[in-house]
Amino acid sequence: MCNTNQKRYYSPQFSAMASVSVRRLAWAINKPMPATIDFIIRQLPSIVDPAKICQSCKDSTKCKVCTFCFHPLQQEQSATPAAL
Repeated sequence: MCNTNQKRYYSPQFSAMASVSVRRLAWAINKPMPATIDFIIRQLPSIVDPAKICQSCKDSTKCKVCTFCFHPLQQEQSATPAAL
C-alpha cells in the first residue's frame, strides 16, 4: 500500500544478485520487497559505524529521516523482521 503523501525518492536499478537476494529474503519473512529493503536499511547502523557515515554526510537537511541518526522509535521498529 503506497501512501500518496510520502515523497518518492530516486530508485536505482539493483544488480541481479541484489534483486534475487532481496526477493528470497522477502519470501522468507513474508513481506513485500519494499518493506524488506526498508528492513535491510534499518539494520545498517548495526553493521556500519553511524559516526563514520555522519562525518562523510554532504546533506544535513535529511538527518530526521536518515537511518544512521539515532531515533528511539526507529531502533525499536527495526529490532526484528516481525516489526515489518
